[in-house]
Amino acid sequence: MVLFKRKPVRFVPTPQIDDDSMEVWHIPTTGEVFLDYEDYLRRLDFYKQVRTLAAPLRPCSPLPQICSNGSTNPHAQPRFMCQITGRSGLTFFQALKNEHDGAQEVDQAFPEALKGPILRRVHCQTISRIDTLVDMVYDEYKSDYYPGETVTVIRKDGERVTGIVRDKARLGSKLLPDGTMTQPYSRYVTTHTTDGHDDEMAVDNKDIYRDRKVFTKSILRSFIKKTVTRQSWNGAPWVVKPEIAAKYHIDNRVPPHLRRDSKEQERKQNQAQKRASQSMNGTRERNGSTGSMQNFGPARLPELKPAYKSNKILKTHHGQSPHGQDLDDNGMYMGDHQGPFPPMPGDHPYHFPAQMRYQMAPPPAMQSKPQSPSPPPPPPPPKYPIEDLQLEPRDDYVRPALKFLCSDPPEGVIDSGARNDKILMKSIGPLLETWVTLNVYCEVYRLDSFTFDDFIQALEVAKEGTPCQLFTEIHCALLKQIVSSEADGGKLLIDLPALDEDSSDEEEEEESAEPTPEPEPKPAGRATRSSLAKLEAERVKAEAAAAEKTPEPEIKHRAPEALADFDWVDQLKKREFQDGKWELMMVGLLHQLSKKPRYTQACEEILAHLAPTDIEPSRETVRQQYSNLDLNLRVSVLQILCLLTVETKAFRGYMEECAETMTGYRKDKIDWQRKRKQAIEDLKGLHEERKILLPENMPPSPPAEEVESKKTNGDVKMTNSDESAEEPSEEVGESDEDAHQRRFPRRGGNRAAERQRKREEQERKKEAESAAKMPKQSKQFIKLQKDIHKKDGYIKHCEGEIATLDNDLREADCARTRTLGKDRFWNRYYWFERNGMPYAGLPNSSTAEAGYANACIWVQGPDDMEREGYIDMPAEFQDEYKAKFKMTVPQRKKMEEGRTSVFNAHQWGYYSEPSEVDSLLNWLDPRGSNELKLRKEILNYKDKIVTHMEHRNQYLRPTEEEEDKEQAKDKEEPKRMSTRTKAQTTPEPTPIRCLDWTNNMALEEFGHLHSEPPPPPKPKGRKTARKSRN
Repeated sequence: MVLFKRKPVRFVPTPQIDDDSMEVWHIPTTGEVFLDYEDYLRRLDFYKQVRTLAAPLRPCSPLPQICSNGSTNPHAQPRFMCQITGRSGLTFFQALKNEHDGAQEVDQAFPEALKGPILRRVHCQTISRIDTLVDMVYDEYKSDYYPGETVTVIRKDGERVTGIVRDKARLGSKLLPDGTMTQPYSRYVTTHTTDGHDDEMAVDNKDIYRDRKVFTKSILRSFIKKTVTRQSWNGAPWVVKPEIAAKYHIDNRVPPHLRRDSKEQERKQNQAQKRASQSMNGTRERNGSTGSMQNFGPARLPELKPAYKSNKILKTHHGQSPHGQDLDDNGMYMGDHQGPFPPMPGDHPYHFPAQMRYQMAPPPAMQSKPQSPSPPPPPPPPKYPIEDLQLEPRDDYVRPALKFLCSDPPEGVIDSGARNDKILMKSIGPLLETWVTLNVYCEVYRLDSFTFDDFIQALEVAKEGTPCQLFTEIHCALLKQIVSSEADGGKLLIDLPALDEDSSDEEEEEESAEPTPEPEPKPAGRATRSSLAKLEAERVKAEAAAAEKTPEPEIKHRAPEALADFDWVDQLKKREFQDGKWELMMVGLLHQLSKKPRYTQACEEILAHLAPTDIEPSRETVRQQYSNLDLNLRVSVLQILCLLTVETKAFRGYMEECAETMTGYRKDKIDWQRKRKQAIEDLKGLHEERKILLPENMPPSPPAEEVESKKTNGDVKMTNSDESAEEPSEEVGESDEDAHQRRFPRRGGNRAAERQRKREEQERKKEAESAAKMPKQSKQFIKLQKDIHKKDGYIKHCEGEIATLDNDLREADCARTRTLGKDRFWNRYYWFERNGMPYAGLPNSSTAEAGYANACIWVQGPDDMEREGYIDMPAEFQDEYKAKFKMTVPQRKKMEEGRTSVFNAHQWGYYSEPSEVDSLLNWLDPRGSNELKLRKEILNYKDKIVTHMEHRNQYLRPTEEEEDKEQAKDKEEPKRMSTRTKAQTTPEPTPIRCLDWTNNMALEEFGHLHSEPPPPPKPKGRKTARKSRN
């Protein structure tokens, strides 16, 4: 926006043109249209020159002189200013072009991640000077960073790397026992590329900074000038421009107290109060209101004017009264003059009589009573929520006991519930991570969803004698994401390091191709047997010393021998997984991946079990070793495969597709919310119309007899020939009636039915008569009621669509696993069905009848940073906490969590019973900031959580009702008599649930499982051949 005298240039409004053939003049840059040529020239002259300078005296020229800038005034100087760059002395068109170029430079130079936060901070600020505003914003944001911003990070080894802020955590200040507050600080998670792969790192403010040229006061000033505007009146707020506010979703409405009319009204009120106070002060000064009459006497006396001196005043010593007492400066009891009271012939109601002034005793001396020090005011009550650990400890309620799935629970656990002796605690986190990845991204892997319990069971029971389709399909589906099929090019889709064998073979070939020349022997004076023996002994000694210095590397496995005649990449292209080939592919992948330092230790440990040194390596031995592999190592294998597939383009493309889908869902949700809001407003209007028409269409009130009959639900006693009229009450009649039915059951039933039929007929007649008596409602009122009913249905439809879109948004949110929240000891709570997947898995999966996916609430311990900062604090902070609450934080954790706790991020516990959810909600304290959010999230999903827990219990163990049904069936079967000897009944084996799982998604899309070869193509012409035979 170009400025003229520091104000925006206002364009001339477009005139109304009635005749299309009229000649007009147009300025293309501004879009202004003029009907008069002189107006056009004056406007153009205004744009090209502004200020007229003093010209030297010269003869008037008959023709106007045209200066270099196109103006007809040679003594004019441009005075327009560019708002963004601040350059002045330009013509309007130069300033407009300069502003356009400056805006593009600011958009490119200013960080995109900072634009939204800074605009929200500047919006509605009332700081008039832009320099002060820029300084304030710069000081606040120079050490603050936002996700998506490119920064420089200092690593622990001192190396500086360029990374991108991925996540930010704002940690608030803590209240110390002495009443002071610690400074809040932020933690950032950054990503940077190292050795070809992305690494994440958590840093503080001191280890992160941005480039100095990116965020400067000059660029910030230009950005604010470009995006924010301010009116010219005093106290006007800065307001974000509408197009910029819409882009960054900022509400650019000005609050009422910052508008101009409110400011003007406030200023007028202040001026009126100031004038009133000044007038009151002036009146007091004129009337001597500061005299001693204010100290005693009436509370509000009229202002008294001072008296003039008189010659008739008795002369006494200055400053003393006739009684010899010192007087104050006001002269109230002066004896040598009359003081402030003039001699008046008559008595004024507010004046003391003249004869009493000299006889008045002096006022008693004011004795100041020693005031006892007032007690300090009580501290204000805390404003909840506050930090959780600042609440007083509670010893009346203990958190419900956690269950642990592993065989090595944390120290101090007495009873951990259901355990699995084959799983270690270190494998619980990777196990959950793998299950979540396979179920959230099941569409990428082409896998049916499966329950967490079936997943664990498949890892346990999958052996050579018990083939498990779930176990095999998971491995084959993951392997397919690493190498594409032959139809798609057969390319390796991930980055794998090259094997050392290839490089060593190449080096040997180079050495053989270019042999190094042998050094020429030194000429010896004379070769004897003794000298030759000495040389040979020295050579042998040197070889032995070299062998001692370079020990042979220890061989941990025989994977290279197992892969001697097997190209795992080529076999994976062909999708040949049968006969132990996919197990051998796993050996090849892990062997090549072990060259990466990140995976070396895990891969070497797995390969030592798959291809041990004491067994001859072959495809069959690898297959046997994999079937007997430890469950924890199987979890490690699947975790490595999932981490590799996350790097593929298919995985990233699916995430981008989900993000775009979520954007569409959000837009649709906004549309439905807008429709619902409009429908509610329309319904409100319809109800108002109904209130207006209701008195005319109100049905008449029923008579008292009908009301009494309705109160008795229509059971009005009627006497007829079948009933005695002397029955005292209905109860007695019913008892007689029952006795009659006992005597004559068939006739009593008919009479009762007849009486009921007569009652119903009489009720129908009464209703018809009352309907005939009622006034007919108007067509308008009937139509209005139909519209109200229809509008109610439409609102419910909108709410249903919004709920559906909310669920779709939840299922499409697959970027990260979202937690339910944290408790007071910074334990994280997860319910893995919360986002990224349907609540009970895919509805068309083979195990959909289970009705749940995971169902448990998992509890993870705090990470190292949170544990060191909030729980295992230094000794001085623990002493301060103990002085305040009479215990340290670890002692409080032990008291409030009971006998089951998790202490670090590698330890996991869980809740699986509905009663435990209620106990957990009772334990959480809503006065704490963390537990308030956690409790809210659990309450939002409580119904689903409890339902899934109940379904899990039914799925894992049959209910008592099913067992009773089975026993009843056994009793109903007829017993057979056999003359032969009775055979020994063998107990039926326990069914394995995971064996019922089938990969329906792969069957529907490919026509076969991942582990099976594709079916051969159908021969053509078979139908025609059959027809010819017939």
